[in-house]
Amino acid sequence: MGEKIMYDTIFAKSFSRSDQKKLGYGAFLGCLFIALSFCLVFKPYPDPLSVGFKSAPKIMNLVCTSEKRSDFCEINGGDIRIDAKSSTVLITASSQESIMEENSSRVIRPYTRKEDEYAMNTVRKWSVKHVVDSNTIPQCNKNHSVPAILFSLGGYSGNNYHDFTDIIIPLYSNARLFDGEVKFLITNRNPRWIKKFQILVQNLSNYEVIDIDNEENIHCFTSVIVGLKRSPQELSIDPSKSPYSMKDFRQFLRSAYSLNKTTAIKMEDDGKTRPRLLIISRNRTRTFSNTEEIARMARNLGYEVMVAEADRNVKRFAQIVNSCDVMMGVHGAGLANMVFLPENAILIQIIPIGRVDWPAKNAFEEPSKDMNIRYLDYKIKTEESSLITQYPPEHEVLNNPSSIWKQGWLAFKAVYLDKQDVNLDIKRFRLTLLRALELLHQ
Repeated sequence: MGEKIMYDTIFAKSFSRSDQKKLGYGAFLGCLFIALSFCLVFKPYPDPLSVGFKSAPKIMNLVCTSEKRSDFCEINGGDIRIDAKSSTVLITASSQESIMEENSSRVIRPYTRKEDEYAMNTVRKWSVKHVVDSNTIPQCNKNHSVPAILFSLGGYSGNNYHDFTDIIIPLYSNARLFDGEVKFLITNRNPRWIKKFQILVQNLSNYEVIDIDNEENIHCFTSVIVGLKRSPQELSIDPSKSPYSMKDFRQFLRSAYSLNKTTAIKMEDDGKTRPRLLIISRNRTRTFSNTEEIARMARNLGYEVMVAEADRNVKRFAQIVNSCDVMMGVHGAGLANMVFLPENAILIQIIPIGRVDWPAKNAFEEPSKDMNIRYLDYKIKTEESSLITQYPPEHEVLNNPSSIWKQGWLAFKAVYLDKQDVNLDIKRFRLTLLRALELLHQ
């Protein structure tokens, strides 16, 4: 208190009363000027692009791509509405964006075998359309905070080979980067497929699948992929167009199905190690008619032999395949289980008669390279085919398969895939199993 009285006394002696008033007014104006300066300096200026708008609209990016095996659209940003009743993916965009994207309205059948008319006839068509006025389209009543992938379970789903090459592998390469934070919108729902591959689906998405065909709600997202992009080759991922490879995919399978064996056996010369051979059996077509003879001969060569047929319990069969060093079977969907084999394992494909070499090469020989699986094949002779009991020796089925091929895929399939069983020449096939043993020593 004393200090304040002394300060006031000194102040009064130094300045007259009028000077004191002038100084007071000056101090007040100075403080006011400083306060206004702070407001002007630190006040956030409006974005010139947002002047006149309540909020800046999100920029929509739509890229639709047509590739050899599939068509797909990648949509990011904006307001994306899925209307199942009209099979339409509606994208609300400004008039300027719509003018810029004049050719972006597309029809997509979201299955990865677009060159196959027979398969695609079972796939529902979806339209991807721009809309400028969002008030003219159905309003959202189901909003989602994560992206979505819309794909079909039509086509050849249910066939083990096509399940992997047409759906599972493309789905993995499209969905994996979301680390589970993505929802699957399934069109052409196949309950058996969903149950069969439930473990893989749950490892790719943290959410229940949505049967989009039967939805009354308008589902809304800010990011959607319609269709699946895939490699043009079978059972493969193109690492130049994907952050993943078949090595990554096979590691994903090992993790999902708890597959413990990473590498095939490295045989020693002590005779103590016995490689495990799996003979893939079939109960309808392209069956081995002398399975017991094959197994007995293989055991005599030093193999531990298992005979099994794939079923809907994928995890059980995956663990059987993964426990083996060599897998053999007649050309067909069962060989797709090669994806579960350990590294450096051996696949032996038995190729029936009928010029099946080309599909056999594309379906299994070429894919084996990216899986680090060693490949052998055994081309049967006419006398090893059951077709010799169904057609006379001079028939074109036995002597001129090209004439059957010219009739189309269905004609070829009806004869060489659906009617043909195999009776292996044990003595001749023995050389192939010996070659597999040599590879396991390397």
